[in-house]
Amino acid sequence: MAQRQDNMIAVLDIGSAFTRMLVAEVQEGALRYRGHGIVASAGMKKGLIAELAPAAKVVKAACELAERVSRSNIDECIIGVGGPHVRGLNVSGGIDLGSRMREITPNDVNAVLDRAKSIERPADREFLHLLPREYILDDQPGIFDPVGMIGARLEVDLHIATCSGSALQSTVTCANRAGLEVIDTVLESIAAAESTLTADERELGVCLLNIGAHSTDLVVFFESSVVHSSCIPIGGQHFTNDLAQGFQIPVQQAEELKCQYGHAVVTAVPQEAEVEILHPSGPVKLPMRRLAEILEPRAEQLFYYVRESLRAGGVLEALGAGCVLTGGGAMLPGLHDIAESQLRVQTRTGNPVRLSSSQTPPALATPAFATAVGMLLYVHRTRTTLVPAQQGLGSKLRLLFAAGY
Repeated sequence: MAQRQDNMIAVLDIGSAFTRMLVAEVQEGALRYRGHGIVASAGMKKGLIAELAPAAKVVKAACELAERVSRSNIDECIIGVGGPHVRGLNVSGGIDLGSRMREITPNDVNAVLDRAKSIERPADREFLHLLPREYILDDQPGIFDPVGMIGARLEVDLHIATCSGSALQSTVTCANRAGLEVIDTVLESIAAAESTLTADERELGVCLLNIGAHSTDLVVFFESSVVHSSCIPIGGQHFTNDLAQGFQIPVQQAEELKCQYGHAVVTAVPQEAEVEILHPSGPVKLPMRRLAEILEPRAEQLFYYVRESLRAGGVLEALGAGCVLTGGGAMLPGLHDIAESQLRVQTRTGNPVRLSSSQTPPALATPAFATAVGMLLYVHRTRTTLVPAQQGLGSKLRLLFAAGY
C-alpha cells in the first residue's frame, strides 16, 4: 500500500512541452531513484501557465504516475522556476561592524545580504536566489565564507535572481489544485547546472544553456560563483514551428521530422539524402538538406542572442571551460557546431548524473531530465549542509541560497 515517507523528495518540473514529477529517497546519505511521471503539458503558452485547469490536470496525472511507480503518496513537492520572466542582476552592499575589529557572525552575513538586496524593484518581482559572488572584508576581496574572520567592515558582491510574482503564484496554484503543497522553489538553470557541471568547469568559467521548448535559460559560473543569468526567448518549439511553416505540415509531424532527421548545419547533411513526408497533397520526397536550411538560421539566431547576453553581462571572455548545452532542445544535432562558431569556445552536451539505483530508467540520463534530476540533487544538498536541524525546509533553502549555492 502506498504511504508517505519522511525521507522522500519529490520535485515538479512544469515545462512547456512536458510536465515531469521525479521522486527519490535518501538512503545512507545518497539519493536513490524511486519513480517518475511524465505527461505532455497543457494550458501553457510561451513558457507560462495560461490556463490553470488543464495545467493542474496534467500535474495531477504526472504525480499519480510517479506515485504508482514509487509506491508512495506524494503530497508536497519542490517546483522549478524558469522562463522569460526570470531576471538576474549583480549588486553590492556593505556594513560597518563597529569602531573596533571583531569576529564576523552569521547575523552579520545576513545583514550585509539584506543591505545588498535592498534595491528598488517592481512590486511584482520576487527574489528566487541570493548568490554571493564574493565577500570583501576590510578591502580584502575573494572571501567566500567570512564567518569567524576578524574585521571592521564587511561587503558583498551579490547576484540576485528574481521572477514574476504572478507567474510564480500561478505555478504554485497549479500544484495546489493538483493536491500538492509547494514547500520551496529552485531556479531551473541553477538546478540543471547542479546535475551537469563539474567543479572544475564552475571554477574556470562556464556557460550553461538549458534549452527548453519556448525559451533558453542561461547561467554563467566563474570562480565557482554565479556571475550572470538571463533567458533567451527561443527554444526547441521555435525550430519545430519553422519546419511546420516551411513545409506546411502539422506541428506534431514537424516535431517528429525534427527529432528524426533534423540537423542545424546544412553542410553536415549529405547532398543525396532524402526524407519522405506526408503532405496534404500526398507523400513528398524532400532533400534532408532542406530541413537543415530551415533549422540552421534559427540556431544561429539563438546563439547570436546568447553571445549578446554574455557580452552585455561582461562574461563573454570568461568561459575558460566553454559552454554546456542541456534540456530537451539540446539534442538537435549540429547545435554544438553553431555554438562553437558563434561563441568561440568548446561545447559539450550536459547529461545529468545518474541517481543511486539499479532501477533508474535510462531516460533520466538524458538532457531532458537535467532540471528535474538537478532539483533533487540541489534540495538534497540543502538538507545536509549549512543548515541548523531545527529549521523547516523552506528556511533551509533560503539560508543556503543566501550562502551562495
